[in-house]
Order: sequence, then structure tokens, then C-alpha cells
Amino acid sequence: MKKLLAIAALSGLLAALVLASLANGAMVGIYRNSLDSITQRSQMIKVAGRTCSRGGTEDALRLAVGKRTESCSLRTPVLGTDMEIAATMRLLSGTPTALQKKAFLGVELRAGGGAKYQLLVYPLQRKAQLVKVTADGPEYFQIAKNLPAVMGVNKANALRLRALKIRAEGPDRGKVALTGFLGQERIVEGIDALPGEVAGEASTVIAGAPKNGDGVIASIDDVVVRVPSPF
Repeated sequence: MKKLLAIAALSGLLAALVLASLANGAMVGIYRNSLDSITQRSQMIKVAGRTCSRGGTEDALRLAVGKRTESCSLRTPVLGTDMEIAATMRLLSGTPTALQKKAFLGVELRAGGGAKYQLLVYPLQRKAQLVKVTADGPEYFQIAKNLPAVMGVNKANALRLRALKIRAEGPDRGKVALTGFLGQERIVEGIDALPGEVAGEASTVIAGAPKNGDGVIASIDDVVVRVPSPF
């Protein structure tokens, strides 16, 4: 069953302050991939999607969603929990016009076992979603609409998702603070009170469309994975 976890449900002022401090904390890059060679593109491994095809240009990886497939996900070589993933993604004009409005681009953390955290951006809807996916379906921490920072077809969207366990003393200790960015702008955020439901460790990129993404074509560039500093 789909659920909407409103920001108002966050645990008061303390939680908001903790979230803000985590969102602005120092992060150190431990993996970078410009995806401008066959060797670099081969590091991105498909982990989800029935029919997915991939190729490349001189400076990006090209991902196409095929028949009977909602979306395709590719993982980096980095596994872990407290991390941030960033990627520059474009919805390409080769996507059928009727599908472009429904198409999304995204990055994911803690993916595995049918669960994950997602930051999804819909280029033509100028919308972003912060989502927790489990076997029970998606839960939406926050949905932001009419975002001028969201770019349309063939334009770059610099997505970044951060998931950090809250270690400070207080009622939110042990929960996970989630923050989604476009470029340097924080656009969505939330706190997961039940992070044990998301036990995977993969960091991934995703492209597709709800229910049927057949025909969605996206490019992926400049993938970076970061961890908190100090480690």
C-alpha cells in the first residue's frame, strides 16, 4: 500500500536540526567514474530490469529500457550503508514523446533484497520524490513539485542522494536521515524511523517510467560515491 510520509511527521525541532546538520556535513569521495571509456562503463552492473540495453558516447553511458520493463538499475562497485551517491543524468530525446512526461531519472542507496531508498526526478513534470521501497510497496517521504532546478529533455540533472544513520543522542538516534539534492540545492528530505526494512548496500542509478518504461532512453555521467568524514 502506498503511503505518504509527510515532513510534518518528523520528530519535532530536534529532528529537523539533526537532519540539517547531517545534510551539511563533510563527505569524502571514495569512488568516481566519468563513464568516458568502455572500461569505466563496464564497472556499472545491471541489478534490476527485465530488458535493458546499454551503450556509450565519448563521455557518458547510454541506458535504454526495453519491453515489459518499468525501469533499469545499474550499480556501482561500492557497497555500504552511510553513503551519498551523485550522478549527472539526462532524459534523451530518443524517448517517445508520449513517454517523456512520465519518465524519471534517479539515484538509489541501500538497494538490495527488494528494498531501497530513491531520489527520483521527472524532467518534464519538474517533480522530485524521496522514496523508500520495501516489499509492501513505495513510501513517499516527500514530493516536491514545480522545481525550476529540474531540467528537461537532453539537459543535465545533477542528482545526489544521502542516507546517514543518526548517531547523536536523542529520540531519533538510530534512525536514518535522508536528503536529496539537485546540484547544490536541497530539494527533498526525511527521516526513516524503520531503517531495518532497508538492509541492502548497493549504490545505483535508475531510469524508467511508472508501470511501463519501454522506450525510455537516458544518459549517465560523472558518478560519485561519498562517505562521511571522518570515516
